[in-house]
Amino acid sequence: MYNPDLTIKKDPVILGIESSCDETAAAVIRGRRLLSDKIISSAAEQAKYGGVVPEIASRAHTDAVDEAVTQALKEAGVTVNDLDAVAVTYGAGLLGALLVGVSFAKALAYSLNIPLIAVNHIRGHMAAAYLQNAELKPPFVTLLASGGHTAILHTQDYSKFKMLGGTCDDAAGEAFDKVARVLGLEYPGGVNVERLASRGKNNINLPQALVKNSEKLQFSYSGLKTAVINYCHNAEQKGEKVNLADVACSFQHAALDPLVKKTVACALELGVKTVAAGGGVTANGYLRKTLAESCKKAGLSLVLPEKRYCTDNAAMIAAEGLIRYNLGDFAEMSLNAKAQIPLI
Repeated sequence: MYNPDLTIKKDPVILGIESSCDETAAAVIRGRRLLSDKIISSAAEQAKYGGVVPEIASRAHTDAVDEAVTQALKEAGVTVNDLDAVAVTYGAGLLGALLVGVSFAKALAYSLNIPLIAVNHIRGHMAAAYLQNAELKPPFVTLLASGGHTAILHTQDYSKFKMLGGTCDDAAGEAFDKVARVLGLEYPGGVNVERLASRGKNNINLPQALVKNSEKLQFSYSGLKTAVINYCHNAEQKGEKVNLADVACSFQHAALDPLVKKTVACALELGVKTVAAGGGVTANGYLRKTLAESCKKAGLSLVLPEKRYCTDNAAMIAAEGLIRYNLGDFAEMSLNAKAQIPLI
């Protein structure tokens, strides 16, 4: 929905709302300046069950969304009457959880007679780079690594992307969670694999998460996950003790080294000068260190959001909301949540 009578402001005040999984989040931006960012998490409750339970997540969002928005507005020093738009994650994610955020955002935008902006959660992860560097402008190469997606993209414009490569099966974050369960680690899996890996060595021969001899740039995590399972199972069958820290460290190298190598290679091939990254996996310390070193060696600038803006948050939703606002890309009040939506 585009309202031709609406004046597009230079630095609009936008409220972002995120509720796609187990984080109920709200944030306020004025232009590219972040004024507040609040997160109320149900992760501790979910950990009791070894992962996210959709019904529990939905109930937690229902209880927390009003409080998260109230806190975000208070910290930003604004009221609802100062808002120029409301941006909300409408997909992808847990349907019931998304519906809580979408319903709240629709009601608020309608009551204030201001634009409602529908945000693709994954686009939000990519837009987090603009919060890190307010001067960032396309074109650049983006590494996206999350629980549901793994891709390298050419960010040609603020809303125009070209897929350079991606996973043909599991996403990197999904693989981390699965390997965490194999190693007996608690939820959330990714951060616990990283902690365990910091005490280990990269001394186990595991397949790199890269499809070789392919015309396309493709990553594959299914085989790597299976290799970890087989390694642990075979050792158990032989009565050998498995050094879990070494397994975690070797897996981390096999999973992340190809992402770094190919991201830098894509940037050099395209002749862009900047690499950006987003998604929960980019909070991984080893990935951040390796990517920073590789970009520096290649003479590339790296825009890497703070760790808290790599994982689910509302600041990134507001940032993508600003892009959609400037395009006049507003949603109808009939907006509905979607569990799955295209990446680009």
